[in-house]
Amino acid sequence: MKLSSLVTRIGGSRVDAWQIHAQANAAAARGEDVIVLSVGDPEFAAPQAVTERAAAALRAGDTHYTTIIGRVPLRERIAARHQAGCGQVVDMRHVVVTSGAQNALFVASLCLCEAGDEVLVPEPLYLTYEATVRASGASLVPVPVRPETGFRLDLDALRAAVTPRTRAIFLATPCNPTGVAMSRDELQAIAALAVAHDLWVVSDEVYASLVFDGEHVGIAGLDGMTERTVTVSSLSKSHAMAGFRLGWAVAPADLARHMGNLLLCMTYGAPGFVQEAACQALDDSDAVTGEIRTLYRRRRDLVCGLLADVPGLRCPAPQAGMFVMLDVRATGLPSSEVAWGLFRQAGVSVLDAQAFGPSAEGFLRMGLVVDDERLAEACRRIRRYMASLG
Repeated sequence: MKLSSLVTRIGGSRVDAWQIHAQANAAAARGEDVIVLSVGDPEFAAPQAVTERAAAALRAGDTHYTTIIGRVPLRERIAARHQAGCGQVVDMRHVVVTSGAQNALFVASLCLCEAGDEVLVPEPLYLTYEATVRASGASLVPVPVRPETGFRLDLDALRAAVTPRTRAIFLATPCNPTGVAMSRDELQAIAALAVAHDLWVVSDEVYASLVFDGEHVGIAGLDGMTERTVTVSSLSKSHAMAGFRLGWAVAPADLARHMGNLLLCMTYGAPGFVQEAACQALDDSDAVTGEIRTLYRRRRDLVCGLLADVPGLRCPAPQAGMFVMLDVRATGLPSSEVAWGLFRQAGVSVLDAQAFGPSAEGFLRMGLVVDDERLAEACRRIRRYMASLG
């Protein structure tokens, strides 16, 4: 039977990149000694106060339909957090609660873009961006970011990529997979470009609380960006709440209303007990995110220290996030071959970073998502595997 063209637009190599993670999970389920570092979901649980709030809400019968765009107390907390973070003046009318940041990105894409439009995205880019943009009928235009510059944005290339069909710029700061947090100057240049060409900007800021070096800057707070920016975030990374599926978008009030209409026929509102948990997470945010940021900084330093002198490999320290990029270009082998060899011969699963874009060919993305002892063991296995390559 015939399927729609959508199935082609949402498939492809970026989806296939998850195969190594699926096989690693299957091996672990069989009891094999596998260290799974191929996904951004840490081994530790969400804060106890958060789970207790969710459990209490469940016991109290909070199992009914909720407001489609999110309950008022949660949206007020999100608006306050956003305003404190970037300076943009917003209130709950600008906030839409979604099923994770991915849902927010998808809804934003469908409300902003359509067939014939082009969306500029710095590349390497997160794996789901391509399908998210193409689902709207628009085309994703990657703007390569070279490893020789530390994967920092090439502003000249971004300017050159703008055409009459350009509708929006999607960006992630800090970036998954590179760990680069865009500077204020870089974001001001993007803002000037967006204003000059009347473009939307969708800013994925789920790693904003995990900046180790420098500062996080929200582009929505810059001059001229209030009415053209959608800021996307979630609690998945900042509070280890990936399984709660709770995210949001902060957008101009009129756009937020349209996004709510789309959510009406998608998720029909986030579960009430999950929203209660999110309120608790935001109330405790400063303490929790500080602890998690310290933990990932320590793990980053541990891994980069243990892999510093491995022949054929470089491990530059990321500026932010929960991943490190392993540079294996000196091996002369495709990064996909190195990734699969590392899994099959050493029992360590990482992602071939080339899946995030051709600019990342020769790199592996390694998650800092197990405890220090297991991370150290993973580094020892990586060292032995690299030695076996000669």
